[in-house]
Amino acid sequence: MDGGPASIDPSPARDDPPENRSPTSYRPGYELVAERILRLITELRLRPGDRMPTENELAAQLGSSRTVVREAVKILSAIGRVRAQKGRGLYVADDAGMLGSAHWGNLFLPTDLEHIYMLFEFRRVQEMTAGRLAATRATPGELRVIEAAAETCRQGHLTGEAALFDRGDDEFHLGVAAASHNQFLLAAVREVRRLQHQSSTIGLHGTVGGHAAEAVEEHAAIYQAIRDGDPEAAARAAAVHLDNTLEDYRREIQRRVFG
Repeated sequence: MDGGPASIDPSPARDDPPENRSPTSYRPGYELVAERILRLITELRLRPGDRMPTENELAAQLGSSRTVVREAVKILSAIGRVRAQKGRGLYVADDAGMLGSAHWGNLFLPTDLEHIYMLFEFRRVQEMTAGRLAATRATPGELRVIEAAAETCRQGHLTGEAALFDRGDDEFHLGVAAASHNQFLLAAVREVRRLQHQSSTIGLHGTVGGHAAEAVEEHAAIYQAIRDGDPEAAARAAAVHLDNTLEDYRREIQRRVFG
């Protein structure tokens, strides 16, 4: 990858008026504050169930306003990283996922490009292995599930329905993992996709760039290799798909962050 992984500037966000922001400083303050809160949780070594600083304390510590902190907390609550209890305060969410905070100490920072690259690197290994195993183990019923998911994804792309595309994408990759007949691999694929969704929600507002058309074709290639019982072709097709998805993800983040 050109230039290698790079981390987004972790300095505290300021609620500057629009006229004082640089042309490339497009990111809303609540996104930057959400990122800083995740870093703070890690720095303070807070565990699931631990009480966090109050919104006022976070605002003072991060050099932001309480309004922006509140919006950041809403995002982090929506993706399962923070839990707000009325009248009691903020807590680190109890995340029992295999790769979630309960087991990885809030390691994953959804807007850190280096973490995203590592996540995709891990996902590439998973998806190649899942495809290889599915090519030798998939039942006729599982092949139909994978084929139907690929078609759902294609219809979502053709109609411009992002939610339909995303549903098909999830069903496709989880379908391939299920066809590997390895419960641990299926759980790992599910959890990594959940973490990737956190990055998309915070940094990209739930969207990624223009890879949808290629993704549809890449899904078809993976499905065909699995259907043909060709493990190595399935692994290669999965690798191509993940490499292209990461490149699209990288371009989109770079465009949004650096203009």
